[in-house]
Amino acid sequence: MLSRKGLIPEDYLLTRLAEDVLQPKFKAKSRKARFVTKNGTCNVAHTNIREQGRFLQDVFTTLVDLKWLHTLIIFTMSFLCSWLLFGMIWWLVAFAHGDLHPPGDGFVPCVTDIHSFSSAFLFSIEVQVTIGFGGRMITEECVSAIVILIVQNIVGLIINAIMLGCIFMKTAQANRRAETLIFSKHAVISVRNNKLCFMIRIGDLRKSMIISATVRMQVVRKTTTEEGEVVPLDQIDIHMDNPVGTNGVFLVSPLIICHVIDKDSPLYQLSASDLQHEDIEVIVVLEGVVETTGITTQARTSYVSEEILWGQRFVPTVSVEDGMYAVDYSKFGNTVKVPTPCCSAKKLDQAGGIARLKLDVGVTWRTSVRRRKHVNTCCPTCLAT
Repeated sequence: MLSRKGLIPEDYLLTRLAEDVLQPKFKAKSRKARFVTKNGTCNVAHTNIREQGRFLQDVFTTLVDLKWLHTLIIFTMSFLCSWLLFGMIWWLVAFAHGDLHPPGDGFVPCVTDIHSFSSAFLFSIEVQVTIGFGGRMITEECVSAIVILIVQNIVGLIINAIMLGCIFMKTAQANRRAETLIFSKHAVISVRNNKLCFMIRIGDLRKSMIISATVRMQVVRKTTTEEGEVVPLDQIDIHMDNPVGTNGVFLVSPLIICHVIDKDSPLYQLSASDLQHEDIEVIVVLEGVVETTGITTQARTSYVSEEILWGQRFVPTVSVEDGMYAVDYSKFGNTVKVPTPCCSAKKLDQAGGIARLKLDVGVTWRTSVRRRKHVNTCCPTCLAT
């Protein structure tokens, strides 16, 4: 695919292209199936659906949701069956009126030049697709033939409207636009503005913009209520610190979407060690309106605990070259290690916050990152926990 040809770097993922996603290298461990796959498809199987007739009540949506092969087969068979059906009707009209074997020279047939089923089938095609070669035509001799001509024209228009509309909707589906909406392969947790934050990076490869783009996040985890009810897939919304300070994002260049881990966050009690054993999944949904078509599109991905890097942040990708901003997508998913407390945000708040720890521990947070040497920056409060 594109990444194999060298056109797109392999350190970020394209939505809807699961076969091209370079999976992160980590130790595989037994865990539950993820709710949303990396390419955005929902990993849910619907079984034991007894009311199958509900799908037939919305035939158009059912046709659009079918695979291309099935849609093309239905497209072809709908026209062939209608041609064969009306070809048989025209042959019966000719047979009943005696057009197949005219008695004399003064005989006026219902349809001229119909001598067999083959000629009736060809006349049916000419009527429905309005070819009109001129050899066969209907006369005013039979009222039934005129009625059949009107009915076939109406049926042909209905089939054209449904099938061509279905083909158009399949080719203009919004998920095609989502192919060029990209997410970072990993999420990171580090300190930003003296707060522990969960961050991801999103981007758009096309020059045409996504209008009114919004980003939503949810944490999916197994929870137990106070009454003892087990919720296997509890979806919890998490608040995000929008990089542009409004409800929508201006997705011209790659953006880092930040979630501040505070007391209202479902990640509030999560530490670096807990992250290795916790079975959680963070779902990210990017929605917006395609500028060129006006159709709403949606791109999705998810991050399990193994794909969340603690104590790292994303490297910059935007630089100024010759009076314009340049985006280096080869650095889109690159991260560097930064000093980050290993304890949870709850422990940090109990210790007085990160600003207090800077004074007590004397940790220099603005450091030059060296890849060869890893420095343990956990504070005594973190190490004690």
